[in-house]
Amino acid sequence: MFTNSKIRGSQQHLISLSRKEKEMENKLIALKNEISKLVEGGVCIAFSGGVDSSLILKLACEADEKLNKQIYAVTFETKLHPVSDVTISKKVASEMGAIHEIIQINEFENEKILTNPVDRCYQCKKSLFVNLVDFAKNHNLKYVLDGTNADDLNAYRPGVKALGELGVISPLAKLGITKSEVREFARSLNISVASRPSAPCMATRLPYNTAISFELLENIEKGEEFIKSLGFKDVRLRVHNDIVRIEVNKEDLDNILSKRDSVIEYLKNLGFIYITLDLEGFRSGSMDIYVKGDK
Repeated sequence: MFTNSKIRGSQQHLISLSRKEKEMENKLIALKNEISKLVEGGVCIAFSGGVDSSLILKLACEADEKLNKQIYAVTFETKLHPVSDVTISKKVASEMGAIHEIIQINEFENEKILTNPVDRCYQCKKSLFVNLVDFAKNHNLKYVLDGTNADDLNAYRPGVKALGELGVISPLAKLGITKSEVREFARSLNISVASRPSAPCMATRLPYNTAISFELLENIEKGEEFIKSLGFKDVRLRVHNDIVRIEVNKEDLDNILSKRDSVIEYLKNLGFIYITLDLEGFRSGSMDIYVKGDK
């Protein structure tokens, strides 16, 4: 028998679910309307193949079915971003019917980035998006869009300042849509990368004011890909001089210890000396804990 308190609790839970569903529905409608208005003027989208930019691209392509505009998905092929970005973005853009373009940029030509200063993200975003703004102008496109979401505004993201300076529009952030909501929308729209883990700039694996080298970043990427091949979803290798600090999800800590011999052998063959496991587990922005200033 259900008691009155249990019945009331169940009813309140259903009401809460109903409110949440309605709120999500309203947010998605607002996002569709926002993107549809932008598509009318012509858009290009900074496209990494991640879930945020994929949601933007999906809705832009849907709007394009009525407006008959060309939708450009533009991927940066750089030294500081995972190689997989280009392969995945090409596949996803094709699935959605967008025009996929690649802009090649060598950040190592910018001395302001090479020393990995605290404002590296600002310097990097500025150098990337200046090129994308030029691309938009050359193709008579009025707007440049990106996938910055509401959560990014609450973390240390100096690159957001660069986006604002260049007039880049971030519909997700503008409408207060969080990462978890992005994933929920992406799943409901059957976007193939709905569950793809975030793949931030490789320089986030190094402490600020540590010189960046292509060889080191390449070895970090190889190491992360190897650990992922062992069945781990979220993986970061944070390098502190001779020490490499492995971050995996907390629930995976026991599992990675059971594979310690394979991990140690592979990482040592890459040239890493001291191999450590971070007992706090994976967390985005763990190199930012000492950063102070505007976020």
